[in-house]
Amino acid sequence: MNTKKSILNIAKETINIEANAIANLSQLLDHHFSEAIEIILNSKGRLIITGIGKSAIIANKIVATLNSTGTPSVFMHAADAIHGDLGLVLKDDVVICISKSGNTPEIKVLVPLLKNGPNTLIAITGNSDSFLAQNAHYVLNTFVEKEACPNNLAPTTSTTAQLVMGDAIAVCLLKLRGFSSTDFAKYHPGGTLGKKLYLRVNDLSSINKKPFVEPNTSIKEVILEISNKMLGVTAVVTNNTVVGVITDGDLRRMLSNNKNFMQLTAKDIMNAEPKTIRDNAMAVDAMELMEANGVSQLLVTDDAGHYQGVVHLHDLIKEGII
Repeated sequence: MNTKKSILNIAKETINIEANAIANLSQLLDHHFSEAIEIILNSKGRLIITGIGKSAIIANKIVATLNSTGTPSVFMHAADAIHGDLGLVLKDDVVICISKSGNTPEIKVLVPLLKNGPNTLIAITGNSDSFLAQNAHYVLNTFVEKEACPNNLAPTTSTTAQLVMGDAIAVCLLKLRGFSSTDFAKYHPGGTLGKKLYLRVNDLSSINKKPFVEPNTSIKEVILEISNKMLGVTAVVTNNTVVGVITDGDLRRMLSNNKNFMQLTAKDIMNAEPKTIRDNAMAVDAMELMEANGVSQLLVTDDAGHYQGVVHLHDLIKEGII
């Protein structure tokens, strides 16, 4: 038997089984789903999501997705709930209970306790005849014909279906709320995605040293300025306005082309058409400008055209923009 081929066949079969189950999931959606979304959307409380075993792990992920997209959510483990954590549930909260079978002992104890309160109970289950489904206000059906596990035991296809149902809930809610990329950035200020949405050029350039010389500055001083500021570049400035740029590359070309280079000044070797970017531009725009022009630094100016500093490719890499 070809071991590598066998491995690939098993992987493909697993993916196909789960893909087919997910494709069928949309056929199981009904008015229970839309009504449940409306209940969550109009709720004055939070969304409490509970489950046990692998369903609890899926519940945790769904909670994380909802919190990051504007729906305040809390995870409550079903086993802990019946041993004191039920106090997490407040009167205005909506509860989602996730269980493939809907008949586990913990669920059978928890569900009546939840129904004693004023909370709406939404079930995500693969068994519409289960105790959970029969006692929930709304049932989101995640039935799958079989697990990807060859023994049809390990939760695989079923947990994928639960996860996809959670994503469907989250996306419906964020679209109905008009949740924007700006809102997303507020919830992800430390992540790469958030940085791409809120980090501006000035946030990076203001930390760097500010290399600059005047047009008549000697080559020796130009070399020292570039070396001391350690950005591989210096702006050539007149009255705080950029008139040119000199890079390490310009210095190397000068050394190759001129024997008496010590008589030269900044204006003799500068590029009079430097690539610049506004200080209030997004950092991701700086990245795109660098890529488009094949440069590793940009001179930064304010709205009045005054020189503000340098943003370097390394700054973008450090912040995870690239």
